[in-house]
Amino acid sequence: MFVVDAEFGHPRLAALYDALVPDRGDLGAYVDLVVELGACRVLDVGCGTGSLALSLAARGLDVIGVDPARASLAVARGKAGADQVVWVDGDATSMTVTDRDLALMTGNTAQAISDPGQWAATLQGIHACLQPGGHLAFETRDPAARAWEQWTRAATRQVHDVPGTGEVESWVEVTAVEWPLVSFRWTWRFASDGATLTSSSRLRFRERLEVEQDLHANGYELVDVRGAPDRPGQELVFLARRRVESAGRPAPG
Repeated sequence: MFVVDAEFGHPRLAALYDALVPDRGDLGAYVDLVVELGACRVLDVGCGTGSLALSLAARGLDVIGVDPARASLAVARGKAGADQVVWVDGDATSMTVTDRDLALMTGNTAQAISDPGQWAATLQGIHACLQPGGHLAFETRDPAARAWEQWTRAATRQVHDVPGTGEVESWVEVTAVEWPLVSFRWTWRFASDGATLTSSSRLRFRERLEVEQDLHANGYELVDVRGAPDRPGQELVFLARRRVESAGRPAPG
């Protein structure tokens, strides 16, 4: 079972997500990739509040957005154009489609699946959704960049004036480094009523070779490893293809 962090699963926090993370410049590279591959049927795994899924649907693509965080999906379903996307409450293992020519995992989606068994199940679930030769693209932080060293209250504290909500103070702090797992906690304070909410998360930092081996073991062939244009030197963006000789679930090895 996939555990949903409060940041995405708590209705009050999910409703704030877009206001507190207004710059989604990271999504542009995925839109460009869709165009590059000529993809028409896209699966957005961990779609959150739907920013990418809605952007792609507005271009006329057949888009499915899946996420286990019901509060985030509720936000997505309330946005303009939401009726052009199929929204699924679940994860990649709960999907039944087999016609997708591209699956995407943006942001922290891949790293947040920290359990090796759940990670393998996710790769296999996506594999079953892809038509033979279909692609999977996702990003993961390059461990060499040691991003967690900047996750301190002093470095991340922000105050946003959110329409309809008022001032919200937020910051993140690392709570444990047990390599390759990094745990951290977000805190939000609401000026309107003095409420303080927190969300604890854990990410798995995978080396490039580990990811390549995981892809191969679960029925994919590596096509490319790129950087994220908006975050040079920080991310590894993997592009893989479902092996055409694999039908249904991936063959061993």
